[in-house]
Amino acid sequence: MRNAPFWWIFLAFLALLDWYVFQVLKGLSSGLSGRTRLYIHSGYWVVSIISLTLLVVLPFLFAKGSTHFARNTIFALIAGLFFAKFLAAFFFLADDARRGIQWAALKVFSSPGVATSGGDTMSRSAFLSWAGMLAGTGLFGALTYGMGNKYRYQVRKQRINFSSLPVSFHGLRLVHISDIHAGSFTDKQAVEKGVKMIMDLQPDLILFTGDLVNNLAEEMKYYVDVFSQLQAPLGVYSVLGNHDYGDYVRWESSAAKQANLQALTDTHAKMGWRLLMNEHVVLEKEGEKIALLGIGNWSAKGNFPRYGDLSKAYAGTEVYPFKLLLSHDPSHWKAQVLTNYNDIDLMLSGHTHGMQFGFEIPGLRWSPVQYVYNEWAGLYNHKENHLYVNRGFGFLGYPGRVGIMPEITMLELFSKD
Repeated sequence: MRNAPFWWIFLAFLALLDWYVFQVLKGLSSGLSGRTRLYIHSGYWVVSIISLTLLVVLPFLFAKGSTHFARNTIFALIAGLFFAKFLAAFFFLADDARRGIQWAALKVFSSPGVATSGGDTMSRSAFLSWAGMLAGTGLFGALTYGMGNKYRYQVRKQRINFSSLPVSFHGLRLVHISDIHAGSFTDKQAVEKGVKMIMDLQPDLILFTGDLVNNLAEEMKYYVDVFSQLQAPLGVYSVLGNHDYGDYVRWESSAAKQANLQALTDTHAKMGWRLLMNEHVVLEKEGEKIALLGIGNWSAKGNFPRYGDLSKAYAGTEVYPFKLLLSHDPSHWKAQVLTNYNDIDLMLSGHTHGMQFGFEIPGLRWSPVQYVYNEWAGLYNHKENHLYVNRGFGFLGYPGRVGIMPEITMLELFSKD
């Protein structure tokens, strides 16, 4: 097994985590009857052992199946249990730190020969123990509930005003989608409903900002007919995201990897989408023109590849008053666009998914992804420049969404004049 030492260390850590949480569970259940404690303790270890066993054998299960639904669901439940216990352990560790400090203080400051009231140990805080258990249980419940949200598409409408937008394009209705990740889908009818929602918006232009698949072009074979339904008067345009290049697969040869990429680009064409590969096109309406640029994946984060060449896509667009850029990774905006190409009026991105976890309420929103990406969802402005980050149409890894719903964006562009 590849990386076997790390794998066994990780399993040992999970077992230690189970033991640690169980110690707190024993304390909280100490006042219950013997039979009730037996049921609770036995249930805890049965679930833990089954989870660890499934984690070991999961790579070998459903390996040849046409759907990853069972594997993804099982993995999500196992991961949910792990994160729930990990969160609870933070509370328990805080309590243990308190106990350790209190014990040390009593040892240092108590008079010699005088026994402390707690002996050599300090009792756990019932409040922190229960808080940890409730926090972990709440997280697991949220992650389980969120698995029902993965196709709950939300239309977000945003109006943006531009001084550089030609009058003929005033009121342009632009639908932006991103991160389809077709390899994660298991419900074709639900996806079709999402596509119908897009068409019901009657867009003038449809733009897709990358990650059509998880890894393989063949993931789209069941959905070409669905996404071929996307049509707009000014066209459907797309770019590639980091997952589209097949970089996360062990290929038998570089030729096989290239063939996969070619198959994916052919898929865009079959659906009637114009894939922009470090190039631009000109959109014309009533004699006025704007430039639409599209590049390969370009990230300011070191662990993501750079295939994009904005200089190549930009060349020749200087004469157009309004420029719109499709670039998968939002970190590209501050790293290069604002500094070197600040006459690009609007950039559209995706990539972050809003981490598929967080909350958004009026005046307040949060997601763990914000500690990695400053621009992670919605509209951002810098003087006359704008960036919109789509929260993703599909999902990856965790088959669900908590607080950050799958997004269909309707952008309405208006001229200030």
